[in-house]
Amino acid sequence: MSFDRSIKIAPSILAADFAAFGAECEAVEAQGADWIHVDVMDGHFVPNITFGPAMCAAIRPHVKTLMDVHLMIAPVDPYIEAFAAAGADRLTAHLEAGPHIHRTLQAINAAGCKAGLALNPGTPVEAAAPLLDMIDLVCVMTVNPGFGGQKFIHSQVEQVRRLRQMIGDREVHIEIDGGVDPETAPLVVEAGADVLVAGSAVFKGGSVANPAPYGEKIRAIRDACA
Repeated sequence: MSFDRSIKIAPSILAADFAAFGAECEAVEAQGADWIHVDVMDGHFVPNITFGPAMCAAIRPHVKTLMDVHLMIAPVDPYIEAFAAAGADRLTAHLEAGPHIHRTLQAINAAGCKAGLALNPGTPVEAAAPLLDMIDLVCVMTVNPGFGGQKFIHSQVEQVRRLRQMIGDREVHIEIDGGVDPETAPLVVEAGADVLVAGSAVFKGGSVANPAPYGEKIRAIRDACA
């Protein structure tokens, strides 16, 4: 798949119907989702517990786009092989999750996945500089990780702008995770982001039986950034 900086909407299934994940993935893709974002939380690195490799393996046959797996876990390294075997296309690890992020990114690539690097709101984007040639995505958290539905942290917009300058002509996506909606999306896109994770902003008000609202909300975010 060739690299491009067109706007990609990556609905987070954390906001979907937990009893119908496979059907939810199919429904939201049919309504225009570019990627499927999977938020993995361990109750240790972040104060919530969500999914593991078995759930990723279960939804893999239902995901026709890209499975973007965000590992909010510590330690990360012991679980890389399992998530890769479950069908993740990209594994994104947090810079803050352990002392050896360079080794973690090497292990993700060695497992056959694209490697992403996530940065918490309190981490300066300059910390990513030595790692930019090992990754294909930086995920800038615009909320503190651990829960869906939080308010967007506006000071992160300037962080995105600085990161975009650092990336230069490298083929590295800037992903935004947290509080993305038609009001906040244009701010980060203007600053240089091209991948927008949206949970409740896509899934709220729709369902597998009534998926049209998913498409309306995806288009609303996309149109706001045009």
